[in-house]
Amino acid sequence: MDKRTQKERYDAGLKTRREVLGAEYVDKSIAAQDDFNRPFQELLNTYCWNDIWNRPGLSRKTRSMLNLAMLTALNRGPELRLHVTGALNNGLTKEEIREVFLQTAIYCGVPASVEAFRVAREVFKERGV
Repeated sequence: MDKRTQKERYDAGLKTRREVLGAEYVDKSIAAQDDFNRPFQELLNTYCWNDIWNRPGLSRKTRSMLNLAMLTALNRGPELRLHVTGALNNGLTKEEIREVFLQTAIYCGVPASVEAFRVAREVFKERGV
């Protein structure tokens, strides 16, 4: 179990979240927090981005591949867009992302992968990839 304080876990998670998703996106999310969603932002930074993303068992690159596949399977376009950016930030190549989406076509269905390819192409265009 992580013995660090809640603040240390939050700060470590926020650092990882900013590195993966981009500081601009994360800072905008943090700036938009209010009394209603603040507990959710704390959960994201502490539990998701620290306790899970900072575990030593998988690389960030592998975690990104898993996220791309799961978000494709769940048909979560806006989150997929965000995690295509994260995958690029974590060192995945355009070709590796393509392979993830080809794999999802078989196991999650072609329509899900059609959307994933569309989202990824938009991100690639925006990022000049």
